[in-house]
Amino acid sequence: MALVKLRGPLKERAGGESEHSVNAATVGEALRELERSWPALGGWILDERGRIRRHINVFVNGEQEREGTAVASDDRIDVLPAISGG
Repeated sequence: MALVKLRGPLKERAGGESEHSVNAATVGEALRELERSWPALGGWILDERGRIRRHINVFVNGEQEREGTAVASDDRIDVLPAISGG
C-alpha cells in the first residue's frame, strides 16, 4: 500500500492522523480513497471533477505529480496545502 502523508488542516480533517496507507494504482485513486475513508476531506483536495485543487500540492517520492501519476505499494505521497500570505 502507498503511504499518504497529510499536513496542516488536511491532517485535522483526517482525524488528526498524518499518515494513511491506501491501496491505489494512481495518485487520483489514492486521494479518492482518502476522501471515502475521511468524508471531512471531501472537496478539500479534489474538486468536483476529481482533479487536484490549485491550492494543493502533491508529491510522489519528492517529485510534484498530478492525479494520473501511477503509484506503487512502496511510494510515499505527500499532500500539502499551498502557503500564501502577505
